[in-house]
Amino acid sequence: MDDHKSGFVSIVGNPNVGKSTIMNALVGERLSIITSKSQTTRHRIMGIVNGLDFQIVYSDTPGVLKPNSKLHESMLRFSKSALEDADIILYVSDVFETIDKNKEFIEQVKNTKVPVILVINKIDLADQEKLEQLVDSWKELLPDALIMPTSATENFNIGNLFDRIFDLLPKGAPYFPKDQLTDKSERFFVSEIIREKILMNYKKEVPYATEVEVEEFKESADIIHIRAVIYVERDTQKGIIIGHKGEALKKTGTMARKDIEAFLEKKVFLGLFVKVDKDWKNKQGSLKKFGYQ
Repeated sequence: MDDHKSGFVSIVGNPNVGKSTIMNALVGERLSIITSKSQTTRHRIMGIVNGLDFQIVYSDTPGVLKPNSKLHESMLRFSKSALEDADIILYVSDVFETIDKNKEFIEQVKNTKVPVILVINKIDLADQEKLEQLVDSWKELLPDALIMPTSATENFNIGNLFDRIFDLLPKGAPYFPKDQLTDKSERFFVSEIIREKILMNYKKEVPYATEVEVEEFKESADIIHIRAVIYVERDTQKGIIIGHKGEALKKTGTMARKDIEAFLEKKVFLGLFVKVDKDWKNKQGSLKKFGYQ
């Protein structure tokens, strides 16, 4: 165990730069939900990678944004806490964003005492000249960071990124049992899969106004019975989620059930219900129930 390496690697950055895709590529499991919409990740989600002589605890975090609700304040706390207990920070940007988009947070990254790897993602969508300009600009902004251009969707440079992380890992005993994959429960991932389908199937503000709670998770020999409630902020949103003759909710439920069965590797009966919890994003009790601090 003397040569064993263990460490916390926090993946941070602005919304929509591909943090969850990078986390899933590094972990080799689909733990974080991915859609083209920003603010998809709301929690800090840990993915644990184990080898004989190492354990890496990755944290996917919400995109850093200026809070306009208690929910956003909680999401920002998740991102900041990931900076505080990290052994290595992966600051993820992409080839599209303005690099000084969130100067205050970049300043916090710059002032940390741990190694920083600056990941420029989506490089398959930029030319060489643009990439070279970005690398030069980031060198000025984060002079001590190791810069790694990647394309998580194309799996380009992910192996090299892993190697750099491994090199920087401190020596130490594992923090979690070696067979553990994540810090989150099966219920959490079920609610995230349902929320992902809502993000995919509904437009405008509706997906952002919803939260999912798994009220019942009963496992028998050949099937898992799951009852989940989709909470919305307004009655009009409830109508949109359900849709004409319940068609929209049925479609979301069918898509979610298939992914949940693949995730749990078992047959699932999924009951979906919709309730209104007015302004839940600003109610401490509701946020606590949904797992926000």
